[in-house]
Amino acid sequence: MASVSPKLDWCVVRLGEDGNWWVEEISDNVRWDVDGLGIIDPRQLSHMIELCDPLNDYGFDRDILENAFFAFGIENDLGEGRIRLSRFRDNILESEEMVFALPDIMDEDKGPYADLLNHITRLRVKMLNDLIDFKQSLTIEELEEEIRENQNQAYMEGRAVHFFTEISSILEYVPEGFELDQDEEGSSASSSSEDIDDDFPDIEESEEKIEEDETMRWDEDEEDDFEEKEESEDEEPREDQSLI
Repeated sequence: MASVSPKLDWCVVRLGEDGNWWVEEISDNVRWDVDGLGIIDPRQLSHMIELCDPLNDYGFDRDILENAFFAFGIENDLGEGRIRLSRFRDNILESEEMVFALPDIMDEDKGPYADLLNHITRLRVKMLNDLIDFKQSLTIEELEEEIRENQNQAYMEGRAVHFFTEISSILEYVPEGFELDQDEEGSSASSSSEDIDDDFPDIEESEEKIEEDETMRWDEDEEDDFEEKEESEDEEPREDQSLI
């Protein structure tokens, strides 16, 4: 079962412009910093589990996945793209609830989430070496270096890397110049994902209406002037062609 933090009971999450959910408030604000703290939504969790399926033949440990997250369910829709989530202790892989999964990063270097990243990285490299005929075997260091470069680029651009992006970049990694067949990767579509889409509440981001000023009406006024000019030309009497 997932590790228990007695103070971690609820959190408020918001839907970002990037389509990911980000933590805005959390019950345990002593051990958790909400700055750039993402949370994996039910659709992403379902897709992530599917991406792990090809690793089963290479020793994937589902307990490591289970232990890496705190499970949350929807308690209340707060409007304007915000939801209040409450903590529950079901197995995220077997729960019938719509699960939001918050990675356990209280110990970023040696905690359960770090263990998951190390586990799937090792197995992904093992799988790629088995399925692709490299001149030299792919190494864990090569995969980690490329992903780290992409993350550093995001940080330099002022973008936080969401946990789902971090995990899927490992589970979908293929070295440049190579590819895997769809059958080897596994299908990303599933009935469970469709069920989640049907049950997931319709939540829209808030849209602020911008008041029009005179500068915003320039194109509209120009179009009106053009139409008036065309109408006046059409109304002018034509010369009698017989006089020419």
